[in-house]
Amino acid sequence: MTDEPLERWAARRQGRLRKPGERTAITLGTGPQRAAHVDPDTPRLILEWDGFAWQPLMPVENYAAARRALNPQPDSTPANQAEATGPVMGRNPLAPGTGRHRKPSS
Repeated sequence: MTDEPLERWAARRQGRLRKPGERTAITLGTGPQRAAHVDPDTPRLILEWDGFAWQPLMPVENYAAARRALNPQPDSTPANQAEATGPVMGRNPLAPGTGRHRKPSS
């Protein structure tokens, strides 16, 4: 078996590591950590990875606020881009079809 060059190994390892600046939210409720949707009104703590450990960043009041902190929306849409008002559909979704998921017509 041949040894892998150190540079290639380091590049593979770096690709697997968490990137500094990555954020996550944990529940500040009592008991073990549970899925976010179970207690949507429980306060959360936003943590940020600094490359070595998770550092507390800020507390937020609930799940919705944590989502906004983790996934901020852009400040504004470009002037030449229209805002989307709803889903755009190419054809009538209730039209009869031939797919396997359709109920056979009798």
